[in-house]
Amino acid sequence: MNHPDALAPRARHTAPTEDNIRELVYAFYDRVRADALLGPVFDGALAGRWDEHLPKMCRFWSSLVLGSKSYRGNVQQAHEPVAGVEPKHFSHWLYLFLDTVQAHYEPAAAVLFMEPALRIAQSLQLSRFGWDFKIPPEQQALLDTIAPRRHPAGHAHDLPERPAGEPFPARIIGRSMDRDEVA
Repeated sequence: MNHPDALAPRARHTAPTEDNIRELVYAFYDRVRADALLGPVFDGALAGRWDEHLPKMCRFWSSLVLGSKSYRGNVQQAHEPVAGVEPKHFSHWLYLFLDTVQAHYEPAAAVLFMEPALRIAQSLQLSRFGWDFKIPPEQQALLDTIAPRRHPAGHAHDLPERPAGEPFPARIIGRSMDRDEVA
């Protein structure tokens, strides 16, 4: 999982801060923009709006990892209008993001980004491709390694069982999805 920028020796951060989260976000999106698979999708969705998007992503990750509560937005709605997104895009986004996180943070700090990234990807995949979508086994295995969860009986994912007709669980980001916590 090495990118040319990640090969340069650098001291990895032991804890997230506003400054190093900004460094992470900008480094990651530099990789996304240069990527043959993801670059065109992101450029199509964010053409002329990168200067607005990157600070928003800094606030988003700061809110998740530091609890700053500076991000206000709906992740599901933000990703709905992105046309042409397929499962391979999620897998590649995760690969690039997790690789960038590992290059910037020591393992204990990296997990603070990895668990939410995997859960968000899973939530977006299930909402976009349907509840019957099978999360890629390597993605689920990584999440299980980072944050082991009990799986409801008969489910391949770690989202709680839901009554028939109930929409996507409301608490998706930054919260445990254990049964007793679902609104």
